[in-house]
Amino acid sequence: MSDPILNNLIKVEVVYALAHEQTLLNVAVPPGTMLADAIKASGMLEKHPEIDLASNKVGIFGKLSKLDTVLRDRDRVEIYRPLIADPKEVRRKRAEEGKVMKKGGGDA
Repeated sequence: MSDPILNNLIKVEVVYALAHEQTLLNVAVPPGTMLADAIKASGMLEKHPEIDLASNKVGIFGKLSKLDTVLRDRDRVEIYRPLIADPKEVRRKRAEEGKVMKKGGGDA
């Protein structure tokens, strides 16, 4: 197999993680390829039909990115799942529980 760079291609990883499974696919694409095109070329959408690029957020190395972002060699494209809980709400509830526990701590 020949080297993708010599064939004027760049290599990127496309990643999607579920609670019980992580899928990482390597794909070689032409320079100038956009993020959305790399996801489609990887076959990830066929493997995980629940992914909707219109609603799922995406990023490169943990930084949110737009679907029209042009990729560079060795970029790691990440497809994010929707959050199941609002982090702000979780922190607020945790803080409220902490206050209740401190009030009712009893004798020490």
